[in-house]
Amino acid sequence: MPEDYRPASEFLNAVIAETESVSEGQRAEENLRQLIALTRDVDRSNRDWATLLLAQAEIDTPNVREALVQAATFDDDDAVRGEATLGLATRDAGLALPLVQDALRGGSVTVPILEAAVLCAHPSLIPDLRVWALPSDNAYADELAAAALVACERAASATDRSEP
Repeated sequence: MPEDYRPASEFLNAVIAETESVSEGQRAEENLRQLIALTRDVDRSNRDWATLLLAQAEIDTPNVREALVQAATFDDDDAVRGEATLGLATRDAGLALPLVQDALRGGSVTVPILEAAVLCAHPSLIPDLRVWALPSDNAYADELAAAALVACERAASATDRSEP
């Protein structure tokens, strides 16, 4: 992604610049609704940035979760789905787990999916993470895949110790 990659939306650029807020001030509710709407925008740059901003917002409402679920499930862009899945994982790992499972079984994986896998830390992810933990040309993704694998193996080990 180019360093100067920005959304087409002036509103999203204002949120990025922090001249508009989705969490504070008189316009916060209206701005949040606009941000959620932009997660479904026809312009990919707007969907991408809106989903990223929503995923990173410290707001956890049914509307926010629903927008993230919709983006994680139905968007045709891997980056948008990945950011949405990570946003869900930060709010509710159980809700994100099936999305992470599906993504790890695909032909490619994004860094946010690997970050979400770390947060989910579920034994069911181990077989797929073993594949993604193999060395690649992306050292950072390799590190995240290894960290996710360790987290999932620890979860499996903890589960094994707790069973009679």
